[in-house]
Amino acid sequence: MATPGETGGPGTSKPAPRSKRGERTRNALITAARAVFERDGYLEARIADIAREAGAATGSFYTYFSDKESIFAALVEEVQEEMVHPHLRERTGISDPRLLIDSANREYLNSYRKNARLMALFEQVAHIDPEFRKLRIDRGMAFYQRNAAMIRSLQERGEADPSLDPDVTAHALSAMVGRMANMVFVLGHPIPFDLLVTTLNKIWINALRLE
Repeated sequence: MATPGETGGPGTSKPAPRSKRGERTRNALITAARAVFERDGYLEARIADIAREAGAATGSFYTYFSDKESIFAALVEEVQEEMVHPHLRERTGISDPRLLIDSANREYLNSYRKNARLMALFEQVAHIDPEFRKLRIDRGMAFYQRNAAMIRSLQERGEADPSLDPDVTAHALSAMVGRMANMVFVLGHPIPFDLLVTTLNKIWINALRLE
């Protein structure tokens, strides 16, 4: 998707605000949009309601966003950036691959649980809007590519099964975690959090045949 200051993609973004006040207003609109989208759904949400929720004039909305699609795209960007949890090794200092897998899965599942209502909404919109479907795929690629890089690194160090294709394996294992998160946190299947994490970790470790 287009980042602030760029063009293109669903709901073209406007230039990022230059002042602290403008940044606060834009962030307040995104926070308000989250509340309105979660309450009313994507199709029923109105710009006037988002502005009212943010305590801003409707005209102020158009200073920062072109339309409802653009603020929804900004919300998607914000939530998915959190869920990709980049630079995990650098942030935590963890080097053991088993602990890295555990930390990555815990961060992802915690984020998914916190954002479950939005994740369900994102799935719904992706099914009815081809542009948002492409956005979800493009953003998901960052998640898969990070996992593929980790698998490739483990293979090069002789710690993981060298016969596995790292890209296909990353897609398969990441998709498993994502679908299980949807089943538990959106559809309400009763699996305790710790059991969910430890089971997914074991499947990852067994699939990679970590030495």
